[in-house]
Amino acid sequence: MNSGTLVGSLIFAAVLVVVIAIVIQLMMLGWRRRAQRQEELIGNLPEVPIEVGAAITTLRGVYVGCTLGTETLGAEWTERVTAGDLGYRSKAVLSRYPEGILLERIRANPIWIPQDSIAEVRTERTMAGKVAARNGILAIRWRLPSGVEIETGFRAANRDEYDGWLEEAA
Repeated sequence: MNSGTLVGSLIFAAVLVVVIAIVIQLMMLGWRRRAQRQEELIGNLPEVPIEVGAAITTLRGVYVGCTLGTETLGAEWTERVTAGDLGYRSKAVLSRYPEGILLERIRANPIWIPQDSIAEVRTERTMAGKVAARNGILAIRWRLPSGVEIETGFRAANRDEYDGWLEEAA
């Protein structure tokens, strides 16, 4: 390889690295801006109660994420909530109590869904960019104290246990 070709290759590689760095920075900026817009819209999540009754049923699996409800500012089911730590998938335990639903996530704050704010519990095949086989995602539609409806997705390790959750919601 002659020195002209080597210099051209090095310049091309340097430009490519700079372009990739700029694209990554723009993606991160977009994520932060979306999170700021959603934090204003969502407000504070409900506090986990100090005492609750005995757990009715429990599932182990993966917290898929939250999406804004379709009625919220014309948002789509793919409009992933990135505010706070709601945008990060993690292993989790989903427990149903008489007072509501508790979603305990690893390395993230728990999510408490009061019983009176739950609008619907159903299964979905897709949610927040995650695809599961045969309606493998348990979707919980609920209303936040701010009045905004969101959907919280959970994919259980054993999807056959969804039936109890769907029957209780009916």
